[in-house]
Amino acid sequence: TACGEMFVSETRGADDGGDDVSGGLVKGGAGEDGSESGKMSKFDKMRAKFGTREIVKSSESSEQVGFSYEEFESGLQKYEKRTALGDHVIGTVVLLDKSGTFVDIGAKSSASLPDSELSICEVLGGAASVLELGDQREFEIISSEDASGMLKLSLRRIEIKLCWERVALLQAEDATVFGTIDSVNRGGAMCKVENLRSFIPGSHMSMAINDELIGTTLPLKFLEVDQEKGRIVLSHRRAAMQSQMNKVEAGQVVLGIARGIKPYGIFIDVNGLMGLLHISQISHDRVEDPAAVVKSGDEVKCMVISADREKGRISLSTKTLEPEPGDMLKDAQKVFDSADEMAARYHKRLEEERKAAAEVADDIVSSLDISALEDLE
Repeated sequence: TACGEMFVSETRGADDGGDDVSGGLVKGGAGEDGSESGKMSKFDKMRAKFGTREIVKSSESSEQVGFSYEEFESGLQKYEKRTALGDHVIGTVVLLDKSGTFVDIGAKSSASLPDSELSICEVLGGAASVLELGDQREFEIISSEDASGMLKLSLRRIEIKLCWERVALLQAEDATVFGTIDSVNRGGAMCKVENLRSFIPGSHMSMAINDELIGTTLPLKFLEVDQEKGRIVLSHRRAAMQSQMNKVEAGQVVLGIARGIKPYGIFIDVNGLMGLLHISQISHDRVEDPAAVVKSGDEVKCMVISADREKGRISLSTKTLEPEPGDMLKDAQKVFDSADEMAARYHKRLEEERKAAAEVADDIVSSLDISALEDLE
């Protein structure tokens, strides 16, 4: 181009050290008529004096350098932590003040932990009474991302799941637990076991249900544990029965009350335990009708002849307490008055029989020819 020729001639003139460079340029740049339109502008003079930077296009300039925004975004997505509702994540407490509690879980932004989700128990001192800065805990995600990409977390739901696991284990072990009555209603009473709301049916209470029961701590046994339905059903009667069963031993004399009379025997309530006085255990003489011997509501002294702790059953006897055979049919009160004395005699007789059997066994062993037995081998 004309400008390119002018620049080349300009630089050549300068290199040759000529003083009339501008004149040559003017001459070369002027029109044929020598008008002033061929004179150099200030910009042309500056360019002629200092030169210009040459722009060189290489084959590399046409090639793509680096990556696009789309590629950058897709690259970030590969390392983005994907989460969903109900997921358990490990997080670090990064902010703990009046504005709230925030936890770093490796997502786009810190997640928030509401005060209502701090614990399954009541938290009086706020988050600072439960957490410290830098604490690493397991959290459950309880919300989707909001407009700013923030998630909500919960510690309470983690604790609830752990409580259900403990309750299921306690039920499997048939353990006795203790619960404090929170409220009562027509159907029964409510309490908490392992911080979970539980129900005690009225039929499984061994005491009257009224407002005076609130605040009382009772031993309880599990009847049902259903995590899906969120239901725990307990029994105080079973727990009380087992507690009493641990105190009952065969050969013990107990005092009970006749609660039910059947053709096959009498049911005796012994401190909350229901024992059976079978018709064959009432007297040494034949008994035709148990109701003719004991009336419902009567106090009865009996001896425990067997106790099944697993099933909560006890078998009773008055026959072993009779001073003379048939005394229960003649004068039951006489039998009850001498029950302790007759029980002592009964145990003494059993001990004598045990010793006699042991002596007989020893005599048999001592009479054996051990060498002969060895020859048989």
